[in-house]
Amino acid sequence: MKITQLETFLTHAGLRNYLFVRLTTDTGLTGIGEASLEWQDRAVQSLLREWVEERVLGADPFDIERLVGDLIRDQYQGGATILTAISGVEIALWDLIGKACGQPVYKLLGGRAREHLPAYANGWYGGAVTPSDYAAKARAVVARGYRAMKFDPFGTAWKEMSAEAMQEAEAIVVAVREAVGDKVDLMIEVHGRLSVECAVEMGRRLGHCRPAWYEEPVSPWSLDLLREVKQRLPFPIAAGERVYSLEDFSRLASLRACDIVQLDLAHCGGLSVGKKVAALMQPQDLRLAPHCSIGPVALCAAIHFGWSTPHVLVQENFGDFDVPWRRDFVHGWDPCHNGEYHLPTRPGLGIELNEAAIAAHPPQRNPFPSLWDGRWIKEFTKA
Repeated sequence: MKITQLETFLTHAGLRNYLFVRLTTDTGLTGIGEASLEWQDRAVQSLLREWVEERVLGADPFDIERLVGDLIRDQYQGGATILTAISGVEIALWDLIGKACGQPVYKLLGGRAREHLPAYANGWYGGAVTPSDYAAKARAVVARGYRAMKFDPFGTAWKEMSAEAMQEAEAIVVAVREAVGDKVDLMIEVHGRLSVECAVEMGRRLGHCRPAWYEEPVSPWSLDLLREVKQRLPFPIAAGERVYSLEDFSRLASLRACDIVQLDLAHCGGLSVGKKVAALMQPQDLRLAPHCSIGPVALCAAIHFGWSTPHVLVQENFGDFDVPWRRDFVHGWDPCHNGEYHLPTRPGLGIELNEAAIAAHPPQRNPFPSLWDGRWIKEFTKA
């Protein structure tokens, strides 16, 4: 079996464009992946067509270690853009392999490693401005069966916050905690906004709300600063969605710079690299909570990874709070109910692209808002 075609499909879904990848073989089998990347979707699409395509045409999809290893080695400069292109193809290869073997991908990654795979909600607070807005929307999340949710209460903060801004952020978190009670986990998203001292002070103010984790409190590329914040706060620190190389994940593990590692399989090299990251974290007693803020194919891959990886704590879900046509992009998609993911049963990823739905929503120019100026508030909170 050899790969004979690589296709890309770019479509629009609210805050993001989604870029899907499809590989076809000489046997007629197809495998799908996702290579969505905020603000860089056309750059990734160009890399797939101008560089990755010639590297995979004619290849045996079963040679995934060699093929993906060569791509990662030969991209040379590194970074999210090229690694997202590689990740999209890597996920498509696993889909092909699963279909060829007649097995779901999670069985090829190690088999079922758990009884349940819980989800946490993200994207649910679009339209919330005041603490009471957040509280009302949080109650609606719990009504859907979720027992964990993530949100960013920090507006457009950058490095430092005034006493008034800290009070406003704390009021939002307090309102959500009071609305959902003590049995729901609250993940506090910071998006790498703050300086060490500001992150620590803000974290201490939120301690009474019992965060399940405090995510990217400082620059995600400074593991030393991240570790400093971790050492000064009494609750878990999460990070890793903007770590891309196996070497950087190794350093994160050796430093124990966070408690919960949020590798993003759609950006760090795919499922096989994800398994290597998991192996690095396990001896350090670091839990995993894979990041996935993009489309349904990437989420499906993360679900297979979660079912086959015992130290995955929880899997992010934007899907229930995205645009209503998100589910139309793929066939065979109904992954999450009452805050838990179903065990996949179909061969490969178990989903297929819906080309008509994709074509019905042409991509838009730079739909993702900046998180550090007023557009973040205007665009996201009107959702």
